Amino acid sequence: MKKELNIFILLVGLFLFFYFMPMGSALFTGAILSGFKLLNEYAREHVLTCLVPAFFIAGAISVFIKKDFILRYLGGQVKKYIAYSLASVSGAILAVCSCTILPLFAGIRKRGAGLGPAITFLFSGPAINIAAIFLTMSVLGYEIGLARIIFAILLSVLVGLSMQAIFKEKTGKGELFIEKSKDVVISKKVLIIFFIAMIGVLVVNGLQIDKIIKYLIMIFLTLAVAGITIFKFQKETSKEWLKETWNFTKILLPILFIGVFIAGFIMPFLPQSLIERIVGSNTISGNLAASIFGAFMYSYRKTNSGIL
Repeated sequence: MKKELNIFILLVGLFLFFYFMPMGSALFTGAILSGFKLLNEYAREHVLTCLVPAFFIAGAISVFIKKDFILRYLGGQVKKYIAYSLASVSGAILAVCSCTILPLFAGIRKRGAGLGPAITFLFSGPAINIAAIFLTMSVLGYEIGLARIIFAILLSVLVGLSMQAIFKEKTGKGELFIEKSKDVVISKKVLIIFFIAMIGVLVVNGLQIDKIIKYLIMIFLTLAVAGITIFKFQKETSKEWLKETWNFTKILLPILFIGVFIAGFIMPFLPQSLIERIVGSNTISGNLAASIFGAFMYSYRKTNSGIL
């Protein structure tokens, strides 16, 4: 009964929204176009070269990485200074943004990483990846770049510890968030090459090099992954990997698309003069407002500025 009531409320809400939609307002229609424009840019510049590889990596983590390995270093029972230290710096080699890190976070979380270390990895990865750090240093200077690294690590650990304290996990008896899956036995050498090739796609995509060279390298790495899948994996193993990849994709991709559209939709309602007036000075209120705006406008800024 409750489920049916929720569906009814949703349908009524959608009806009222579409019925009273102010299509005669130039600002409203402009906001809709802005949302779809950002979605178009996001799909063209980000999905194929960033999100898709990240989904495949997340699926591979879920299938090929043994639970014991993740639990040994990032599990809830591991000493905090070990788990949080590793989680806070392990995203440095990945040229990923906040969207792309989500599938990777889901992958290690599903394989047994504690909530706190997983959240730390989620927050620190986009901030300290090599591409972002070099770009920050080149634009804002080495001092700002170094400060970004230090405070990104410290804040990510603080956020992870806070989330672990708020949403307590029962780790005493090993009751972690782990979805049961069978361990796949494959040569370590093959798996290392396999993961290096997939991660290499993300890293190369973040490099500031000639586009033709970049895409040729990415194609080569993709073919290497495909070759390993065809010639080294059993058919059932490949199916399991694709299944896990699809599970992450169908859960996360719609949410990301909705978020990007909302970010684009909101932008016309926030003229530059208003933003400058609110966050134009280095004050506590200005920084608080900038952090709130930044949380909603991240996708817009990333797509239009090129900063990860």
